[in-house]
Amino acid sequence: MAKQADNAAIPDDVAAMSFEAAMAELETIVQNLEGGQVDLDASIALYSRGAMLKRHCEAKLNAASEQVEKIVADGSGRAQTTEPADIQ
Repeated sequence: MAKQADNAAIPDDVAAMSFEAAMAELETIVQNLEGGQVDLDASIALYSRGAMLKRHCEAKLNAASEQVEKIVADGSGRAQTTEPADIQ
């Protein structure tokens, strides 16, 4: 069942979200699921939405990490060049 959620397209409303908004909604979903006050059908729907939000957040983080550059300094500490950061 998790495989289907991974392959599902991210809905437009999630794709339009900022990282911060998606993360806030994901945190709310986790709290609701951990609280145990949600019935089974609602839990499944929340879990599915949470999986999409997680994928969206991961994509946003990956895109951001590709843009980050580290500064390469010479022996005296002055910046000489930049190169793509190796963030894993």
